[in-house]
Amino acid sequence: MPDAFTLSEVLERRRKLDRAWLEFLRVPALSMGVYSLAAGAEDPQRPHTEDEVYYVISGRATLRVAGEDRVAEPGSILYVGASVEHRFHRVEADLTALVFFAAAEGTNATRPA
Repeated sequence: MPDAFTLSEVLERRRKLDRAWLEFLRVPALSMGVYSLAAGAEDPQRPHTEDEVYYVISGRATLRVAGEDRVAEPGSILYVGASVEHRFHRVEADLTALVFFAAAEGTNATRPA
């Protein structure tokens, strides 16, 4: 597994696979991926057993965390604690975010699909 990435390569790989979520780094204490939602899309996420940070690369949406809305736009850094209910809504422009999980996603418990 490479230990250096370029954002353009990761985004292109996700696009070619035509998936909303692409994990590109996994070590015991951390995982990273990119998550994309098209404008108007529904976010199917469920709470994760890990702490999570989103860094919004592009697009615009609202992230609801435990009933509180937060703006998600380029440059936003949004933290979601482990097991906290959250999901993007009002996706106004195609949204893409880098996502960081600590510990690596799915290592604390099995995550529902």
